[in-house]
Amino acid sequence: MQTVEPSNKPSALMPMLIIGMLFFIFGFVTWLNGALIPFLQIVCQLTESQALLVAFSFYIAYVVMALPMSWVLDKTGYKKAMSLGLGMIALGCLLFIPASYSQEFAIFLFAQFVMGTGLTILQTASNPYIVKVGPQETAAVRISIMGLLNKFAGFLAPMVFTALVLGEFAGVSAQSIAALTESEKALQISALADGLVMPYAYMTGALLLLAVLLNFSTLPDLVLEKPESESEESASLLAYPQLILGVFTLFLYVGVEVIAGDTIGLFGSQLGVENATSLTSYTMAFMVLGYLMGLVIIPKFVDQAQALSGSAILGLALSIWIVFSDPLSTHISSLLWGWMGIALLPDPVTLIAILGFANALVWPAIWPLALDGLYTLTARGSALLIMGISGGAILPMVYGLLSEHFDGQSAYWMMLPCYGFILFYALKGHKIRSWNRA
Repeated sequence: MQTVEPSNKPSALMPMLIIGMLFFIFGFVTWLNGALIPFLQIVCQLTESQALLVAFSFYIAYVVMALPMSWVLDKTGYKKAMSLGLGMIALGCLLFIPASYSQEFAIFLFAQFVMGTGLTILQTASNPYIVKVGPQETAAVRISIMGLLNKFAGFLAPMVFTALVLGEFAGVSAQSIAALTESEKALQISALADGLVMPYAYMTGALLLLAVLLNFSTLPDLVLEKPESESEESASLLAYPQLILGVFTLFLYVGVEVIAGDTIGLFGSQLGVENATSLTSYTMAFMVLGYLMGLVIIPKFVDQAQALSGSAILGLALSIWIVFSDPLSTHISSLLWGWMGIALLPDPVTLIAILGFANALVWPAIWPLALDGLYTLTARGSALLIMGISGGAILPMVYGLLSEHFDGQSAYWMMLPCYGFILFYALKGHKIRSWNRA
């Protein structure tokens, strides 16, 4: 059983509002990567696999820093740890200013790592908070609400980036830059890099202010009650198959989620789609639709495991369709939104965006299934799950290498085994409570 201080059981509304603000912030920061990757590919003159180091340096922080950040969480408590996380993200944003002036890719990567570290502690603290602040059976609904805010921020981030940073170069693409003379290319790249300075300066100030406000807010700290026996408290995390399998499932899920959100711009830029830096917004829009559906159907019509199964099956179907679709056709986007006057996209790009819908309910379903029964090991179990976010570092790099070796469209074959294991966890993996019965 879990409680939240103080002992008179205050409403979960205020904690959810505050945590919701945090989910919006790290959704905005995270999904800026979808715009940054094709942008920095142009500014720093990178190959596809080099450009995807932007995502790698961001998400690898979840591996390197997850356990140290769980130690910080244990020492400071959830509230102060989240304030510290906001401060670290602000530092990462600040580092973008010298990176922009110098156009040094290494500084951009270090700034991404610092921001990823700040998000690691925010994620480690906020996800179990939302799981444990209310009944277990409705945990996926609460996480879906948070995810809705997170992905709505992700929907806004690439469009805000394109509007504020690109400015008069809004139609820029890798193809258009390649067509310029060397002198024209150097001038345009310099102007593009300078466009990063003011937006990231404002983000730095806003994040520091929010860190101070959160530290002095009324957000109560999460308190987990002791388990019924000492053996449960002293047990190793490795003794919980539902957690270990959940970590690997989360690793694969975040990988395919980041591929859907961050490679769509690269692939669209290859096909000559204008404003490729904003294509992540399409993926996020479909994720928002998925989260809205989750709020309606969970747990009234389907439980968390069933939602996870359906998501995996849809992901498998879409991945196959992406590989075999015609990049010269725009029939799917014409059917879905062409009648609204929204710009049409090549069919495989549209299908990559629709993967956002398939991915929407995976994260909120995995967390409560994986943390079930961990008691006071919840913080460390959460840290282990957070390490699974490293899938966002590794799998997009695999995509980039496959894309360079084969082609961008064929590389999406790698999604099939990922969704296959997610389906296994939904059907069986989360039920396993002993490795002897696996």
